[in-house]
Amino acid sequence: MKALVLKSYNTPFVLEEIETPEPAAGQVLVKIVASGVNPLDLKIKSGAAVHAQVTPPAILGIDMAGLVEAVGKGVTSFNAGDEVYGMVGGVAGLPGTLADYISVDANLLARKPRNLSFREAAALPLITITAWEGLVDRANVSKGRTVLVHGGAGGVGHVAIQLARYKGARVFTTVRPDKNELVKSYGATPIDYTTTGLEEYVQEYTNGEGFDIVLDTLGGAGLDHSFKAVKHYTGHVVSTLGWGTHSLAPLSFRGATYSGVFTLYPLISGQHHAAHGAILTAATHIAEVGKLRPLMDRKRYTFDTVEEAYLAIQNRTTCGKVVIDI
Repeated sequence: MKALVLKSYNTPFVLEEIETPEPAAGQVLVKIVASGVNPLDLKIKSGAAVHAQVTPPAILGIDMAGLVEAVGKGVTSFNAGDEVYGMVGGVAGLPGTLADYISVDANLLARKPRNLSFREAAALPLITITAWEGLVDRANVSKGRTVLVHGGAGGVGHVAIQLARYKGARVFTTVRPDKNELVKSYGATPIDYTTTGLEEYVQEYTNGEGFDIVLDTLGGAGLDHSFKAVKHYTGHVVSTLGWGTHSLAPLSFRGATYSGVFTLYPLISGQHHAAHGAILTAATHIAEVGKLRPLMDRKRYTFDTVEEAYLAIQNRTTCGKVVIDI
């Protein structure tokens, strides 16, 4: 099969012919149709993501959608020909999805939403699992609760809005004015953080009480702001970028709580794979009832133009998720 191999950090991928893997017991061999690209992939390629535990030579690519080619011993949940998607590799020594085929633990997979293309499905796994673990697993988002998403026009952010709305929450998000119509289309109330101060929007939208749930997808000052925007006593802050140095005093003075999300843990540890498969199975249902769809960048990329895809993300010239056609 063909695969793109990263020979060393900060160098172009090399297209190579390598042996097609065989599915071991409990694994599924998938013919990859589309490979999703995340900002994390850029950090891995540059050697700036130590936590991902990737040492070249390596095949990158975390997300994918494709067709089951064969199943290993003991697999009963999938059959050859099934359309599947998942967050399956590209970290911790696991082969990634910038390849024709991949053998993965069946527990990491879910059936692809029937109303989404392979490209759309490949865009969803990491961002959907991240948003779900934060809002559903950690914060127990539910009907009538107020949710503030920092960075609602981003990958995790725009999916988080849709999941929170599906659960019946009232959603607000900090975005630039040019993204107002986009987040409105997902059901969120936009907050222009460039002209509206934190205390001002907390007063306007929560009568000064604070939001029930605050999801920080930005880290840094965004997390510090989250500690000041959450409701007293019952509020909960979740961050996808919680590393760094932060004062917990604002959170403590509110008697609120905090959770971090580390979406790569099951891939790195080899544990809790079924949790990811279950999240994506739930996401398939939400997508099929018309409540979840990724924002896609219009430009298409292949093995031959993968470097252009990475450069576009780096230069922030994309609008939506970038996917490589395999």
